[in-house]
Amino acid sequence: MSCDLFQLATQGVQGLQPYQPGKPLEELEREYGIKDAIKLASNENPLGISPKVATALQEALPQLNFYPDGNGFRLKQGLAEKDGVSPNMITLGNGSNDVLELIARAFATSAHSIVFSQHAFAVYPIVTQAIGATAIKTPALNWGHDLNAMLAAIREDTRIVFIANPNNPTGTCLDKTELKAFLAAVPDNALVVMDEAYFEFVDDPNYPNSIEWINEHPNLIVCRTFSKAYGLAGLRVGYSVSHPDVSNILNRVRQPFNVNSLALLAAEVALTDKDFLQRSIAVNKEGLTQVSAQLEALGIGYIPSVGNFIAVDVGQPAAPIYEGLLRKGVIVRPVAAYEMPNHLRVSIGLSHENARFIEALKQVLGR
Repeated sequence: MSCDLFQLATQGVQGLQPYQPGKPLEELEREYGIKDAIKLASNENPLGISPKVATALQEALPQLNFYPDGNGFRLKQGLAEKDGVSPNMITLGNGSNDVLELIARAFATSAHSIVFSQHAFAVYPIVTQAIGATAIKTPALNWGHDLNAMLAAIREDTRIVFIANPNNPTGTCLDKTELKAFLAAVPDNALVVMDEAYFEFVDDPNYPNSIEWINEHPNLIVCRTFSKAYGLAGLRVGYSVSHPDVSNILNRVRQPFNVNSLALLAAEVALTDKDFLQRSIAVNKEGLTQVSAQLEALGIGYIPSVGNFIAVDVGQPAAPIYEGLLRKGVIVRPVAAYEMPNHLRVSIGLSHENARFIEALKQVLGR
């Protein structure tokens, strides 16, 4: 072949490395022959899915020969009621990652810059590089976002500022006062994307419901997901809420039927099962307390988290510790790619799963 096919790709894409998700249980079984492993790597809901959702999905199977509702009418109605917004402010995505990429592709080009924080979600630099925009990464403050540094980093060509609140993988959180002041100072021609994938887990009166600020700040976009607290990670459904002019643009570039029929239905029904949501939140709160207390008792450092995961500081390069945990059937997430080589991100599981992680960690560390 005379043509180098790799060189046909855009420069930004050529330099990308594929996103590395958490190791699946099946892969660990293939590699190590371990059949009773637990996965605490991808911030999934350990309770599974709502029984109401499971019933609805089973009943919907005979209808899969039909295309989904491309506008997601019923889900948008449910979200509009829950969030107190108009349906024309909502954009649905194949997970919130899909919406994050839509935003980048719709509003930024190689002539623009995008601002995000050190240790923030990996999708921000990925989509920035993929579209050829200039990445401006600001240093973290106490493992979280330094809003003053981010504000100072905004240039005339900055079109998007990504903020994860809570932040993944550090679990840190920004409060109402500092975020409100930041939004007031950001130029109108820069969009602030508030990524709130872990919104439901935060139990802090100072944590904002930033959707309430969109009318005052039309350059604000808020993204949320059904993958975490609602337990629908495998179906991939997320959404954003924004000014109608912004959602109009996003829905122009959104692919037809980007959210499948089962995902639409599952999310719609999940919104009605408030008992399952509250149980998911309670199990996570108890588990976070359990793991934090055990780490403290062992003298192992960690970053206090408000999400459904915790970043554990093993005090040495984490890769060998990760490998040791795999061999004991415990899958967690190394985060060296986030400039955190000594940390492992550990999802909060059920009580016995959390206990198994702690015991395996003790053995691997020789405690």
